[in-house]
Amino acid sequence: MGAVLAAAGILLLLPAAADASGISARMKEKYNDLVESISLEHGVEDDFVHAVIKHESAYNRYAVSKAGAQGLMQLMPATAAAYGVKDVFDPKENIQGGVKFLKDLLKIYHNDKELALAAYNAGQGAVKKYGGRIPNYPETRIYIKRVMASFREISIPGRTKIYEFKDANGKTIVTNDPRLVAQFMVGDPN
Repeated sequence: MGAVLAAAGILLLLPAAADASGISARMKEKYNDLVESISLEHGVEDDFVHAVIKHESAYNRYAVSKAGAQGLMQLMPATAAAYGVKDVFDPKENIQGGVKFLKDLLKIYHNDKELALAAYNAGQGAVKKYGGRIPNYPETRIYIKRVMASFREISIPGRTKIYEFKDANGKTIVTNDPRLVAQFMVGDPN
């Protein structure tokens, strides 16, 4: 059974957590070949692209944000145009444009995935404003934590999920506790 939310007179039926997880896995599988081939073509890790898609649109090819970002990778119209995306709702075009954009951000930020994600979420101007560091925007910091946790998640069918990451001192941490991942992924905003 799902959960029901009522807000401002709107009734939403949300899938139960287990169902949502299954839906996400099926949607990832649906786009996996496309993500793999485009990622390989541009030298961006496919698991990283999947993590971005999961948190940008939850694999909804018709997703549109309040800010106007569209499609699987939630491309802003100017970004879509800059990367030659004519139909943002076409999965292949959207992923192609999003992966090219991620590739450029990774190059600009010397393969620092967290800075690339900060620029993807808040814009390159925000990263520049904060001296080349992750902007002190709660939404952006949470976004980075979630995307990086999904990227680092290693799934073993029928077993506990294992997470691997580096702490602030560069020490590799391996754990099955997702709370630790969220705690250590992005440093203290101060």
